[in-house]
Amino acid sequence: MSSPSSLLSLSSLYVLLVLISCFSGGYSSSSSTPTKIGKGYRLIAIEETPDGGFLGHLQVKQKNKIYGPDIPLLQLYVKHETQDRLRVYITDAEKQRWEVPYNLLPREQPPSSKQTIGRSRKNPITVSELSGSELIFCYTADPFSFAVKRKSNGQTLFNSSSGGSASFGELVFKDQYLEISTQLPKDASLYGLGENTQPHGIKLYRNDPYTLYTTDVSAINLNTDLYGSHPVVMDLRNVGGEPFAHAVLLLNSNGMDVFYTGTSLTYKVIGGVFDFYFFAGPTPLGVVDQYTSFIGRPAPMPYWSLGFHQCRWGYHNLSVVEDVVENYKKAKIPLDVIWNDDDHMDGHKDFTLNPNNYPRPKLLAFLEKIHNIGMKYIVIIDPGIAVNSSYGVYQRGITNDVFIKYEGEPYLAQVWPGAVNFPDFLNPKTVAWWGDEIRRFHELVPVDGLWIDMNEASNFCSGKCEIPKGKQCPSGTGPGWICCLDCKNITNTRWDDPPYKINASGLQVPIGFKTIATSAVHYNGVLEYDAHSLYGFSQSIATHKALQGLEGKRPFILSRSTYVGSGKYAAHWTGDNKGTWEDLKYSISTMLNFGIFGVPMVGSDICGFYPAPTEELCNRWIEVGAFYPFSRDHANYYSPRQELYQWDTVAKSARNALGMRYKLLPYLYTLTYEAHISGAPIARPLFFSFPTYKECYGLSTQFLLGNSLMVSPVLEQGKTEVKALFPPGSWYGMFDMTQTIVSKGQYFTLDAPLNEVNVHLYQNTILPMQQGGMISKEARMTPFSLIVTFPAGATEGQAKGTIYLDNDELPEMKLGNGYSTYVELYATMNQGTVKVWSEVQEGKFALEKGWKIEKITVLGLGGSVNTSALEINGSPVAPGTSNVELSSLEQKHLQDLEEDKKTTLKVEVAGLDLPVGKNFAITWKMGA
Repeated sequence: MSSPSSLLSLSSLYVLLVLISCFSGGYSSSSSTPTKIGKGYRLIAIEETPDGGFLGHLQVKQKNKIYGPDIPLLQLYVKHETQDRLRVYITDAEKQRWEVPYNLLPREQPPSSKQTIGRSRKNPITVSELSGSELIFCYTADPFSFAVKRKSNGQTLFNSSSGGSASFGELVFKDQYLEISTQLPKDASLYGLGENTQPHGIKLYRNDPYTLYTTDVSAINLNTDLYGSHPVVMDLRNVGGEPFAHAVLLLNSNGMDVFYTGTSLTYKVIGGVFDFYFFAGPTPLGVVDQYTSFIGRPAPMPYWSLGFHQCRWGYHNLSVVEDVVENYKKAKIPLDVIWNDDDHMDGHKDFTLNPNNYPRPKLLAFLEKIHNIGMKYIVIIDPGIAVNSSYGVYQRGITNDVFIKYEGEPYLAQVWPGAVNFPDFLNPKTVAWWGDEIRRFHELVPVDGLWIDMNEASNFCSGKCEIPKGKQCPSGTGPGWICCLDCKNITNTRWDDPPYKINASGLQVPIGFKTIATSAVHYNGVLEYDAHSLYGFSQSIATHKALQGLEGKRPFILSRSTYVGSGKYAAHWTGDNKGTWEDLKYSISTMLNFGIFGVPMVGSDICGFYPAPTEELCNRWIEVGAFYPFSRDHANYYSPRQELYQWDTVAKSARNALGMRYKLLPYLYTLTYEAHISGAPIARPLFFSFPTYKECYGLSTQFLLGNSLMVSPVLEQGKTEVKALFPPGSWYGMFDMTQTIVSKGQYFTLDAPLNEVNVHLYQNTILPMQQGGMISKEARMTPFSLIVTFPAGATEGQAKGTIYLDNDELPEMKLGNGYSTYVELYATMNQGTVKVWSEVQEGKFALEKGWKIEKITVLGLGGSVNTSALEINGSPVAPGTSNVELSSLEQKHLQDLEEDKKTTLKVEVAGLDLPVGKNFAITWKMGA
């Protein structure tokens, strides 16, 4: 839930030590001529460290006062931390500076500053490069610059030398202004730098602004700093037909502008340190694996979280919620989770119930009813705690001294309940108090997860505020988001009015605008100026710890504000979008970016948060949203009702698209396991699977689930067909498995009537499915089927897939605890013989659950419809002697196969009774 003021468009608001090879092949620069600040630094000493790194000192060459005085002496530390990760760290050599706290994001500590380097030391360096397994760091001494190269092919990945470039200058390091740039080749495709709504699609777009500073502004605002801060860039290059991907993370929580010219990238940061991490790749999946290995693997998700979710701000009382659940059931649309925005609260206060509209006895009875069938219930919590002497949560917060301070007193702000204080989640006492409040609330209402919103942090006021005397605030009659406290602007400190103005809210508004004053103070004297963008991240960590401590169950947390590492604790939705065709399209790029950010459980408000989608748009949106990793319909208080059953056509589209989602739940759950162990995104851009195919590098209107399931939705009004790009190979329709597309890498025009969405499965895949249902708990216990795909008409082929199964209430998602099973699936086709088999790890859990494979469907087979010699686990199966049936059907091709106009077959083995937890093998022969 956001203030409608934030939903409005923001325009309505106010000596060379270098090896020559290191810098050869420099890239041409942009013709723009930005202001250059100073002459940079020179390297005056460098030596090897005991841990195999470099430690150096940099001295400023010529002082200037633009954006404040230069820091005269810097410390440089370089280390290959793993074979595919390099760290380059630059800070003040004489004073400790703010960094992302090591307890929030655990990582290696660099050497302390104030180290003396030079003649007194034993290991002076005479070479100018430090080589690791995959990456090489090299430097120039005067003016200091560095480059990072790929060892295998000498490709320069990062090069901070301006080299006389007109587009950027040398390194700048002041207390409140840090600047560094890198040259880039023109053909590099860049992704990342969020969170923002990117109108040009997933690729970074030349000269678009990228500002990182967590802000409560609606996602309808394009190219604007939104709710999360993710200063990471993935760079994909195609060199002579061979793709190479790497990533660069600048681990810094201060506000920053990043400028992309097409041939350079410049970071302008208002504090902290330069703490760069380079991830070698070279595949996109490898990059995300290395990145999440460092920042934290994505959180395990409970199975039910992959079901469909329904929410609305404005479910005024419990009977409305009960009606919604009943109406989904009547419409035969799957539903797993019902949500409350703040309607359940007493006066918008966290951890309370409205005694009239949500009386506890009736709510508990409702929860018992839905819990018995496997449904779940989630409510919202905002971080602002109402200032109210009779409110126990506030009293205990004051007693435990948990709030952020301004001039020694809890900082006063305004959110939905009126005057509030903000908990300081950097304070260990706050984390303990927060955990206790969640425990108390869970005893009151046994919720199944928590939704943490407004945690950028959002404030309806700005500056230093007081509760007005003699008037009620808020009055209870006007909009709740209008500031009614008595407030004064704070511009008297350099933290509230820094010398460099980042493009905050896309309008260079003050950085304390509608948030916590940036001169406010956290635990241990930490300034809000530095920690601002960590607020939602630190709240996610505290909330995760609290939920996990309750019953030892796997937590589910949805957070609006995120930072580097948030995916280890929380899912994310993309915030306040609009019910427009453009917003539907933007949702795909934002979802794909969060997969790269290590937050794979992500989705947008289906049909738009406000103001009102058309019936046609809502049809098309559920056809996309049914395939978001996190699938939820949510709407604004002021919007008409938009549950999926409100229109007959939308209900039909929902039954179709969500029906497919619920059949795909075992596949989606296996993808959450892959995400948890390797960081692999659930929803991915096509280039993840087809990195050699340059045509898909900027594709933002289609996406993959996992490696091989492609969604090609209609994203334009009035269209009943869609032009979709099919990378080279064979693709099979999921709704009609006889539909075959053999592509050389081209666009195909597909029929797409209003109630249908195109989903295709790529060759060489084994896809596990079940029979679906109205709720994930029942769908999960239905028989399995396997879909096997080979290249259409090929005489030889192989395919593979996996299934991960576990007790999804356990906190850990792993093998080896007796409550999980992992199945590797294989298939081959060779000289007319088809073989499908499994190799099971830890089958006990699956056997206890009784899961069975009932059917295997193989697509793309050559030969005649006459199949024979069926064997199961080495035993021949004669026709008519068992329930097992072997049948075949010719497939339809969207275009003719060129080689001999071959027919291809769909072959089905039905009536099976194969335990998932046991190895099996099936073979048969195709007719000539």
